[in-house]
Amino acid sequence: MTKYKTYFSFFRIRFNMGLQYRVAAVSGAATQLLWGLMECLAFMAFQRSAPEAYPMAVSATVSYVWLREAFFSAFTTWNADQDIFDSIVNGGIAYELCRPVSIYHMWFAKTTASRAAGAGLRCIPLLLAASILPRPYRLSLPASPLHFVLFTITLLLGLGVTVAFCMFTYILAFFTISPQGLRMLLTSMIDFLSGAIIPLPFMPDAVRSIVELLPFAGMFNVPLLIYSGELAGAAMYRGIGLQCFWLVTLVISGRILCRVAERRIVVQGG
Repeated sequence: MTKYKTYFSFFRIRFNMGLQYRVAAVSGAATQLLWGLMECLAFMAFQRSAPEAYPMAVSATVSYVWLREAFFSAFTTWNADQDIFDSIVNGGIAYELCRPVSIYHMWFAKTTASRAAGAGLRCIPLLLAASILPRPYRLSLPASPLHFVLFTITLLLGLGVTVAFCMFTYILAFFTISPQGLRMLLTSMIDFLSGAIIPLPFMPDAVRSIVELLPFAGMFNVPLLIYSGELAGAAMYRGIGLQCFWLVTLVISGRILCRVAERRIVVQGG
């Protein structure tokens, strides 16, 4: 029990630190509000030009955009914890290894806290603003109470999958001279495959059927489509099952890789 209290303390400290950046959160929410409006206009123009090829209801697409913007800082992979990368590159990791705690669990708690704090500050004003916009730009209500409950659950599972994958980028930095190239490659790939750029239903069916099996679909795609009811029935529970599978798989494999990295680490000058 004492061990879990230690990791909760790391979570609480980093979460409180993230809540201090209120001005940045307000400016970020305003930027995402304008960006979301532009995206809604672009999707609506596409729907009017080719309604027979449009794969989602317009209201579902608008809700997808607003929810993605509201929780963007929690799920996007480009805003990984720079302090962790810096500690690996400059040798500060030696101090982390001296602590009587698991660096994997410590970093997992810190990363989760910083993402939750950033999303918590931005999502409330953004969702409130999106809910009072005139139709068809307004954020719609959930498809049903059940969909809202499952949306909340899958949102937390998606955050866990995102953090677990970020842990891989941290650990892989042990095996490189500079993590910048690795971060750029993984960020570009994940943003596209997770639905952060376009919703996965807009992909060709052959590509979508493969992408939905990957862990990235559980980040944005599953919770946001469940909210609007675009993902329902057996497909919905299949998506939730894949989220759980990838969360467990990524955490277990990440812990194993972390142990390997700890045994091989060499700190220059130490």
